[in-house]
Amino acid sequence: MPHMSHARTTDENVPLDRPEPAPPDLADPADRAHQAHRGDQADPSGPPARRYLRTALIPWVWAAGLCLLYATVAVRRHVLMRTTGYDLGIFEQAVRAYAELRAPVVPLRGEGFNLLGDHFHPLLAVLAPLYRLFPSPLTLLVAQSALLALAVVPLGRWAVRVVGPRGAHAVAAGYGLSWGIASAAAFDFHEVALAVPLLAFSLEALGRQRWRAAVAWAAPLLLVKEDLGLTLAAVGAYIVLKGRTGGRGKALGLATVAAGLGGSLLEIKVLLPALGPTGGYAHGGQLAAAHGSLLSALAHGPLDLLRPDIKATTLILVFAPSALLALRSPLALIALPTLGWRMASENGFHWGTAFHYSAVLMPVVFAGLLDVLGRETGRDKGRDTDRNQGRGTGREAARRHVRAALATVLAVTAVLIPSFPLAQLAQRATWRSTPHLDAARALLARIPDGATVAASNRLAPQLTSRCTVVLFPTFPVDGRLYEYRREDLPRPTAEWIVHDPRTPEAWPYKEGHWPYPLEQQRKELAAAREKYGYEVVAVRDGITLLRRAAGRSAGTAP
Repeated sequence: MPHMSHARTTDENVPLDRPEPAPPDLADPADRAHQAHRGDQADPSGPPARRYLRTALIPWVWAAGLCLLYATVAVRRHVLMRTTGYDLGIFEQAVRAYAELRAPVVPLRGEGFNLLGDHFHPLLAVLAPLYRLFPSPLTLLVAQSALLALAVVPLGRWAVRVVGPRGAHAVAAGYGLSWGIASAAAFDFHEVALAVPLLAFSLEALGRQRWRAAVAWAAPLLLVKEDLGLTLAAVGAYIVLKGRTGGRGKALGLATVAAGLGGSLLEIKVLLPALGPTGGYAHGGQLAAAHGSLLSALAHGPLDLLRPDIKATTLILVFAPSALLALRSPLALIALPTLGWRMASENGFHWGTAFHYSAVLMPVVFAGLLDVLGRETGRDKGRDTDRNQGRGTGREAARRHVRAALATVLAVTAVLIPSFPLAQLAQRATWRSTPHLDAARALLARIPDGATVAASNRLAPQLTSRCTVVLFPTFPVDGRLYEYRREDLPRPTAEWIVHDPRTPEAWPYKEGHWPYPLEQQRKELAAAREKYGYEVVAVRDGITLLRRAAGRSAGTAP
């Protein structure tokens, strides 16, 4: 193909919401497929419609496969009673309330506790119609699996444009098998699952300089969780950085920054205190506790950022799936709000790699990777940059760099898989039931629909779709989540109590008893029988089922 020179267009001259068209001498099959799809006949050697269809389906095939993978892990965990009342049971109670057209009052968090006073996530209501059709905790787990998998679609499309179909498979595998997504998929259900695809589509739009589309995809983050307004502001800051000087792009970016910061401030200072039981932001103290105030905590932030060592490990592992290349992209700045509050938190759970806290970071990491590879290949934002055009050695060097980068991404992914929960699929215990589980199911089946039940943490989500469930022993007390008043726990008021003294190790928790030591739980179980009129219905394999004596009202001592 003869060399054709193309002048590089600067960011300032790119029309708002519209990337510069690709040049006619497209060398990559994916680029020609994209051109043929637009009806452009300038390249008569373009692939047939069938080839284009195969290329276009790559992200969707990956999404379907990943959804099945995540759902398999999540459903098996639930069948094996490794899910918990905190958090699957809590979110199911909230979504069940929405499905019944009620406020999201969650008995597991306390009497009359509106979950919107804990974290601000009204977008959860979009799951209510699905739950109304299929009222089960499995509905939430499968929905979460689908949401996490859906994020591969915009990332895969972007990858096809910049590294071709083969490279797109590597990027999709890197994202789909990344430890941050795996950790979220295998830990109950959390509202952040809604944010992952929204942010992925927004990042794809940012990569193509479609500023309005990027903001439209990111704006609902304000309704997913109160801290994600800061991520929305980071999207706006990126638009300011990359948008046209003095143009509409910069104005849109500044407005997005203001909306994100203002939205989070409104939620934290006004809405959450108004809806919560304490009149304040329940999680604010986690930032202020160490130094006495939020301002002091922020001032000490640079010193505390990498202490203890687990924080530095997490920061490295966040970007490791991209072979650390995402750090070369300005898109990595969009990860700063989430990383910032996690590293500043006094809650040790926020510092590590377990749980769901890193899921929202994975689309940012892979978007940063694609941004860097796009500049390497000369197809950044859908245009050939002329950097290596016509220079065979330069073009071949770029190809080698991209292949090496993608190989490293796959290698890092493969090395990390055994340390994270997708590896559970290779464990025999994942596919086997036990006599203890059979005993638990038999006892739970004796509890009638519509009953009120105080259940152990791992038994609670087995009942939340058909009963009103609280935790046994009572937790939290008077809506105070982090205060353990073991000497003055209120008496049980539920019709039924079901208690399991066994708590087998189940990722991300080690073997142990929560929220109280086993001795305290046994003490409260004995008090229910001896002081509060509960009778033993059955005991199987150590699991105890109690029922309040007939004629005995809640809270009445014998």
